[in-house]
Amino acid sequence: MNDAVRSQFPSLKRIVNGRPVVHLDGPAGTQVPQSVIDAMMHVYSHSNANTHGQFVTSQETDQLIEHTRNQVAALLGAEGGHTISFGANMTSLNFVLANAITKSLQPGDEILITQLDHEANRGPWLNQRRHGIVVREVLLEEDGSLDYADLEKKISEKTRVIAIGLASNIFGTVNEIDRVRQLAYEVGALLVVDGVHFLPHLLTDIREIDCDFLLCSAYKFYGPHVGILYSRPGALDRLDTDRLRVQTQNAPYRIERGTLNHAALAGVSAAVDFIASNGEGSTLREKIISAMGHIQKYERSLAQQLYLGLRDLDGVDIYGPPLKETQRAPTISFTVENKRPEDICRYLADHSICAWDGNFYAIRAVEAMGLMGQGGVTRMGIAVYNTPEEIDYVIATLKGLLNA
Repeated sequence: MNDAVRSQFPSLKRIVNGRPVVHLDGPAGTQVPQSVIDAMMHVYSHSNANTHGQFVTSQETDQLIEHTRNQVAALLGAEGGHTISFGANMTSLNFVLANAITKSLQPGDEILITQLDHEANRGPWLNQRRHGIVVREVLLEEDGSLDYADLEKKISEKTRVIAIGLASNIFGTVNEIDRVRQLAYEVGALLVVDGVHFLPHLLTDIREIDCDFLLCSAYKFYGPHVGILYSRPGALDRLDTDRLRVQTQNAPYRIERGTLNHAALAGVSAAVDFIASNGEGSTLREKIISAMGHIQKYERSLAQQLYLGLRDLDGVDIYGPPLKETQRAPTISFTVENKRPEDICRYLADHSICAWDGNFYAIRAVEAMGLMGQGGVTRMGIAVYNTPEEIDYVIATLKGLLNA
């Protein structure tokens, strides 16, 4: 990408310790372009009203919500806005979804989760054990990929739900969703997909994924904190969601509890437009497909630069599948011999570099890889606004740490 993209992010102008801040903290939330900020401010300045009123500002809110549903549907390649629900965040939506699905299950029924997943797609399902549901866990391989032989062994005629991520937020692993979907079909299980870490970096196509439910978070793709749920047409209407009797009872409203954050939804719509602005085409979906191709290529080149730079440093161990794999998120986690991740990140912060340490809520993966005792890993993630010069600076800074 280029300076025209970076110029749209006001936060990139910030100076800390005499240098522009380098944001490699995107996996926990990207920076936000001015267009998203402006869209949210416009709601507060011009049409801050609740829904379903007879007056103009309320009608504008109704139109905004429906427009944003259609925008997100285009981003996902979904059938239409009627498949898109909103919530406070992905985790909250998944708790409501898991509780609703379990109401239709019987003690002894089984749910399959993985060691690789973020706790947002584990915890809500693990909670269902209190209802007598059996939760089985797919093991993790040493290279940060799933053990598919173990997955096949643990699926049975009792499996009612398979909960799995598209991409790992700690190792960048992209799961073989086609393989998992076929196994779900064979036993008649629901497929619930966490698309949070995949969507900002790789083209999402609901028709190809062919899941029953997919969850994601707008603040990972240049928007505000809003959770998003895609539901296969008819799937949400079959669930007994926890909701008020005054709530509209059909999808997509059926899982939306209370008043939505209307200003934030305006930001979500603007974030989709920002992504699309990096592509070409006659329709919004065509622009998104084009843009994601450009974004994937650009982010991959920076991730490769970062990966090779880290690999050449003494005492650095990189986790996750090799970056040469076609399907891999541009997120790199590593450890440094005799140095704890929090110390590395503190040193980087002193040099105006934002990077994360710990488990990033992928705590089971960190446990399975034997990394808990040393404080997890250091994680760096590429976003569309990063530059080759920033990566060079990061590698040079780490060299300075190792040589100190």
